[in-house]
Amino acid sequence: MDERAVAITLGGERHELLLTTRATKEISKRYGGLDGLGTKLSGSIDMVMEEIAWIIALLANQTRQIYNLRHPADPKPLLSPEEVELLTTPADLAVYQNALTEVLAKGSQRHIRSQEESGPNGMNG
Repeated sequence: MDERAVAITLGGERHELLLTTRATKEISKRYGGLDGLGTKLSGSIDMVMEEIAWIIALLANQTRQIYNLRHPADPKPLLSPEEVELLTTPADLAVYQNALTEVLAKGSQRHIRSQEESGPNGMNG
């Protein structure tokens, strides 16, 4: 499993959620950025469930698309938000909301080292 991914079980099958650059662009188009996502997930229960299903499908499809890129002769089908809705219960979506928080944190994490820590040429020393 990719260290940036978070695993969930959906319809009895294991899926890895991954925040990629492509997924970040899609989230930005839909919500105006990662910050806008939090606002959208605090609306009515119907809207929250719909948005969670959309983002789970998006993030689960990232690992599938990477697999398909590397294995074009044996592609995995992509998930739709509708499939996510059919394979889950509202209680599942509450659990997945925690997984979404974790994968968004992992995907947007920055490891910044100061010049003093890394030395004058950006190298340890």
